[in-house]
Amino acid sequence: MQAVAAAAGMMRRGSLTIDPAGEEEAPAEKVGRLVRESPVVVFARRGCYMAHVMRRLLAAVGAHATVIELEGAAEEEEAEAALGGGAALPALFVGGDPVGGLEGLMGLHLSGRLVPRLREVGALCA
Repeated sequence: MQAVAAAAGMMRRGSLTIDPAGEEEAPAEKVGRLVRESPVVVFARRGCYMAHVMRRLLAAVGAHATVIELEGAAEEEEAEAALGGGAALPALFVGGDPVGGLEGLMGLHLSGRLVPRLREVGALCA
């Protein structure tokens, strides 16, 4: 999976701000590591209502996502291109695998595969 964040600007992760320019790790490596290390990750525009709905649905089933909020048009364009060649934001990753946006999450949930997948990646307790 290829994932790249914007080389300039800031990303928000919850209340923590990550400045890619001030880190030794390249932005692409940092985002790839976040996707690999966190069981559930959402990349979204700041203030995105769909990401809010995604976060609420995940919390309702007992999983709490790491949310990376992108600010600025340049960051959004670079992230969208890096997250799968034209993938739209918000973008959800479960266990390092891309799920898609809100529609992908709802599809997993309505098919009954969301909770088992979250348990499989360690985002939910047995």
